[in-house]
Amino acid sequence: MRPWNGAAPRTGRLVVAAVAGWGLLSGAGCPKKPATPAVKRVATSTMPDSADQMGFGVRHVLTNKGVNNGELLSDTAYLYDDGTRIEMRRVNLTFYTAQGVKDGVLTSKTGTYNSRLQRLEARGDVVVVREDGKRFTSQQLVFDQVRNQFFSDSAFVLNEPKREHSGIGFESDPKLNNFRCLRGCKIIATVQVPTR
Repeated sequence: MRPWNGAAPRTGRLVVAAVAGWGLLSGAGCPKKPATPAVKRVATSTMPDSADQMGFGVRHVLTNKGVNNGELLSDTAYLYDDGTRIEMRRVNLTFYTAQGVKDGVLTSKTGTYNSRLQRLEARGDVVVVREDGKRFTSQQLVFDQVRNQFFSDSAFVLNEPKREHSGIGFESDPKLNNFRCLRGCKIIATVQVPTR
């Protein structure tokens, strides 16, 4: 018997080379497994975590001392603070007189109604159209039921049949009769010049 010199026998090398070659060939011949698609997550939740409730097609009647002042509608509403604060999308508020006659309509992209303060803040493309032909536009408007007043600190335009008001910030009654501009006020009116 010969003493072992640490070198592997030739047959062992051939077996190792054959097994390695078979592994490469078998891997190349198999079809690749398709990659599993990544799970897509929603960017934002449809309901905020802190909302008490969520509603669709919400209707809320605004009253003052038992008299119906208006009907507040929204496409989507989130209720907070035990239902006393409502965050709304696609706001539509119809105003009524004390006799129940429609007096005007307010629309906006979003809004917040606080039932404790009886206050509606409309935001985003706010438009108020009165039955007497007045049209008010702004990006923000607050309707305070207790004071029966509109006010804002945003830029606005008020179109009346014979004149146009514009400025930044205002206070007014909901009929837009007692209107007070706060700054940057401008009035454009048609004037008849007498002829001889």
